[in-house]
Amino acid sequence: MAVSKALPATVHTTQETDEKPPNKVRQAFPQYAAISPFFILFAVFGAFPILFSIWISFHSWDGIGSMKWVGLEQYSYLLSDPTFWKAIGNTMIIWVLSTVPMLLLALVIANALHNATRFRTFYRIAYFIPNVTSVVAVTLVFGSIFSNNFGLLNAFLQSIGLAKFDWLTQPWGIKIAIATIVTWRWVGYNAIIYLAGLQAISADVYEAAKMDGASPRQTFWRITVPMLRPVILFTAVTSTIGGLQIFTESRVLFGDTNNIGGPGDAGMTIVSYLYQSAFIKNQFGYGAAIGWALFILIVLFSIINWRLIGGNDDERVTSRAKRRVERKIAVQKEAADDAR
Repeated sequence: MAVSKALPATVHTTQETDEKPPNKVRQAFPQYAAISPFFILFAVFGAFPILFSIWISFHSWDGIGSMKWVGLEQYSYLLSDPTFWKAIGNTMIIWVLSTVPMLLLALVIANALHNATRFRTFYRIAYFIPNVTSVVAVTLVFGSIFSNNFGLLNAFLQSIGLAKFDWLTQPWGIKIAIATIVTWRWVGYNAIIYLAGLQAISADVYEAAKMDGASPRQTFWRITVPMLRPVILFTAVTSTIGGLQIFTESRVLFGDTNNIGGPGDAGMTIVSYLYQSAFIKNQFGYGAAIGWALFILIVLFSIINWRLIGGNDDERVTSRAKRRVERKIAVQKEAADDAR
């Protein structure tokens, strides 16, 4: 009898295959797609205008016709343009008249709010409201206050026996009016920032100063101000950037397009001159050159502020404040040893 060997019905074969590493780009595609709208909008409305402004600063262009390559002629003319230098001088004067008193007043207000015991929230909101108010509306109100003939300020001066002053026709009057608008609008904003910095200072430092008999004035200038140096640096830099870009105040205060800076161009700022060159005279290449000159000025003044106010965070506390804290710790340690 022949015996047949049964074969398996199916034969399973295994093949060893090498596993491919996952495609990192494909795995991260959903994340990149989710954040892509920001980068697309930034490229279209941020990066492209910046790069295009550099390009047209080397061209003569009226905004419609063909561009003409002029190289560095725009910047060469900029250095010899008396109107440009006058705009720089006006901007610097307005910046000093507004920034210095604004930061000092904001620091005093923040210190008062920090020590206040009642209606803290009300005062914070009240001081911050000017910052969210329309700058056009604010400028129109201050325009009526500084008006030459029917201004409230001249009415007040005449009521106390003083002669009225032509605020909006005299060079210094124009600068003071613009600086007052800037100060009123931003003093509350900086005060809130200073208040946040004050609340971050440890109360032990003030207690040590009080134990040493320091007066409130000494505590403010020798402890509070040095420990607020990083915050003061931030407000100084941001105020410098905003102060060198003043435009709306002078533009609304003097609505005449042909005389955008007021009588004698006393209120013409750098941005006002940029606007006049590019959008009124259609000299877009020269306007772009003014814009990049303004950028260089902002960088230089920011560096100056950093060098004057900035420093290492370890140096924020003065040596006197450190000694007071160490003295307080030593007194507490001695008291604990005596109690034992």
